[in-house]
Amino acid sequence: MRIVKEELQFEEGLKQRLEFICEFAKVTPTFINGSIRKIEHTNLSYIEPHRAIIKNITFLVFNYSNDVYISNLSKKIKLSELEEYLKSI
Repeated sequence: MRIVKEELQFEEGLKQRLEFICEFAKVTPTFINGSIRKIEHTNLSYIEPHRAIIKNITFLVFNYSNDVYISNLSKKIKLSELEEYLKSI
């Protein structure tokens, strides 16, 4: 069994929106591209979300989504609420 990993690129509009929000919140983000992991010769795959590390908190984001996940996929907020969240912590 072999796992194939393909890196995904941040959708440019999403990355710009995150940078814009961080600029207003006066913080510097670090971006890490997500990936697709596929098990060769099967139809199984996993999409690893992009990561934005802001104030030592990892936010998970998917291309073409308006949701931001905080640390894991169980807690999410809208992208439009991210600035307020950053200012509150």
